[in-house]
Amino acid sequence: MTSVPSKPIPATRLRVAFLLADQFTLSAFASFVDVLRLAADDADKSRPILCDWTVLAEKMDPIRSSCGVRVQPDTPLRRAGPFDYLVVVGGLISDRAAFGPQALDFITQTAARGVPLVGLCTGVFTLQAAGLLQGYRCCVSWFHHQDFIDRFEHETPVSDQIFVVDRDRLTCSGGHGAAHLAAFLVQRHVGQSAAIKSLNILMIEDALGGRRAQPGQMLARQARDEMVKRAVLKMQQNIEQPLNVDEIAAALGTARRTLERRFQADLGQSPRRIYLEIRLDRAAARLHRTRQSVTEIALACGFCDAPHLARVLKSERGVSPGEIRGAPSEPAEAMPRP
Repeated sequence: MTSVPSKPIPATRLRVAFLLADQFTLSAFASFVDVLRLAADDADKSRPILCDWTVLAEKMDPIRSSCGVRVQPDTPLRRAGPFDYLVVVGGLISDRAAFGPQALDFITQTAARGVPLVGLCTGVFTLQAAGLLQGYRCCVSWFHHQDFIDRFEHETPVSDQIFVVDRDRLTCSGGHGAAHLAAFLVQRHVGQSAAIKSLNILMIEDALGGRRAQPGQMLARQARDEMVKRAVLKMQQNIEQPLNVDEIAAALGTARRTLERRFQADLGQSPRRIYLEIRLDRAAARLHRTRQSVTEIALACGFCDAPHLARVLKSERGVSPGEIRGAPSEPAEAMPRP
């Protein structure tokens, strides 16, 4: 009987090691690793053939995510094998150290060997604090933009893209952006069909490039124009001290009149009007959900004082700060607009 030669096992093309912060963001880690899992084998059999991944840690105790779910590490740092990328997954922003000294030394030594570093979600904060992003562009979620500026006052992160690739540093805003960054690496090392297959199985229709605008605070009218999306993100990132339209246009490398035409075509409103809606939405949300004073909320949302906010709310929404604060059911930003 003639034996059928066995099919050769393909060589691993992408090896990824993860370091998870205490209280790490589970969704960012899960999205990234699931793309690797689905690209590594036929269908969704999940064998680590074309891709391989491991969770490293100083100690082998389960690592707690920000939602409380714990992940068991695979490999202690001292036994880490070779890998192509080290992915640092951040978590809750606090005064506590996200990683111990041994893990921080490991990250620094890995960078010194020329291994590319990936910062997922607030993992970017860890890399920045370790001095490993000096001279690099880095991506931060619009939601944590001000946190980053407050902590690293001389740095300007990219907060209008889902991820940024700058040589051997790859940084990601988190959320669904982690899946798209993982797909980018899969496409680079395994192939485009594997990347598309992974995303499709995860019910993600298209692979997005890093320059795709981040989703931000929801508007009543959703922008489709990429320039308009980025302008809206700039507005959302600058609430306390609003920019003027000329400054936003300059930051996007376009002319004011061009930006105004794009807003009218996409949202049917001027940039100035959309900016006011964003600030009023933010103020209404704070009035409804916090016990901050009206003065504090007014100043945080770019209004001169409490009477100024009250006048604009009455003029634009027909309600007072007290009426929003006393509303028992609906979130304030969901209130209908005239």
